[in-house]
Amino acid sequence: MEENQKTNPYRPIQSTAAYRRLMIAYYFMVKHPSWFGKKVAWITSGGPVEPLYAMGALPFYPENYGAMCGASRMSPSLCEAAEHKGYSHDLCSYALTDIGSYFTGKGPIGRLPKPDFLVCGNNICGTVIKWYEIQARAYNVPVFFFDTPFIHDEIQEHTLKYVQGQMKDYISFLEKRMNRLFPEKRFEKVADWSLETIALWKEILELSRHRPAPIAAFDAFIHMAPIVTLRGTRWAVRYYKKLKKELEERVRTKTGAFGREEIRLIWDNIPIWYDIRNLSKLLSSNGAVLVADTYTSAWAMEEPNLTYSLDGMAQAYATIHLNRSLDYKINKMVNLIQRYEADGFLMHSNRSCKPYSLGQYDMKREVTRLTGKPGLIIEADHTDSRSYAPQQVEKQILMFLDIIKNKK
Repeated sequence: MEENQKTNPYRPIQSTAAYRRLMIAYYFMVKHPSWFGKKVAWITSGGPVEPLYAMGALPFYPENYGAMCGASRMSPSLCEAAEHKGYSHDLCSYALTDIGSYFTGKGPIGRLPKPDFLVCGNNICGTVIKWYEIQARAYNVPVFFFDTPFIHDEIQEHTLKYVQGQMKDYISFLEKRMNRLFPEKRFEKVADWSLETIALWKEILELSRHRPAPIAAFDAFIHMAPIVTLRGTRWAVRYYKKLKKELEERVRTKTGAFGREEIRLIWDNIPIWYDIRNLSKLLSSNGAVLVADTYTSAWAMEEPNLTYSLDGMAQAYATIHLNRSLDYKINKMVNLIQRYEADGFLMHSNRSCKPYSLGQYDMKREVTRLTGKPGLIIEADHTDSRSYAPQQVEKQILMFLDIIKNKK
């Protein structure tokens, strides 16, 4: 994002250059794993990645790649390629995008790296199960399904024991695929890096409780990539230390992400990847800044086990945001609004992500009742722009901002 308005300039984050170098290096490695003597494991965004790094495997996230395709506006053509092979338009556009990339060999980094095996966690949705089955058959590689029952209230003891059993089966699967025993000492180091990364990311997001917010959620959507792809590595720790230092200096000098911050908003759901820049311009030109969101904060685990043992990981991965009840999500949204002193909230009704979007209208009413803050639901898709009406959304947002301005 460059200076997008004369009246409210965007202030670029200098650490972005280091972020780009880091992600280029990561994708270079997963594209050429044999050069580094590594095996590649595809894994879902909610899957336990720390054991992979401990075992020396390189994790690759198809959803993260789908987001890259969306941001580069390549998803519609890739989705169409999958649809021409018989896959339904109603499927998640992340899945369609990656399947289309498999068929065409196209994407921001070309064809997806061939996996040696797949790890699929159903704590984010049910679509990933069939998606990973399809890709396991396509590449003729094994897949491990990490099953986490839905948490309706608090996690029950029998559920926790079941997921702990899943973790043990997962380790056995990795030992067989990697032809080596699980390295306990190495895992402890990886777990330490993971916990430090999570703590740093949480501290970074918390900085936007200050006025003005030193980082907007639209920036956080971009800078979250290392905590997803590199969680459990020293590279993620180093990068977030650098980013945090820069943002702390912004807080000290009262330098906001934008020159003007008059309205503070919370975002719910996955970003509209292909329209981040335009939405940022629209909001900032009206003095509005997204100061927090439910998406990036999902990686700032609320109650991580401090030792991060395998049993602790079982609880952490079973209780992530998308595997929790509507009441949990309502409480989280209310907490964000109160902690960040927001004036309202935007909710992305995401055609592709049913688990994230289910119940949003009930959630909107309840959050407004509990906080007194207005909310707006906009309809889109996180990567497929064919399901998006930007002019209609722009009008809705402008009207919504007028309502907030009139209440202030």
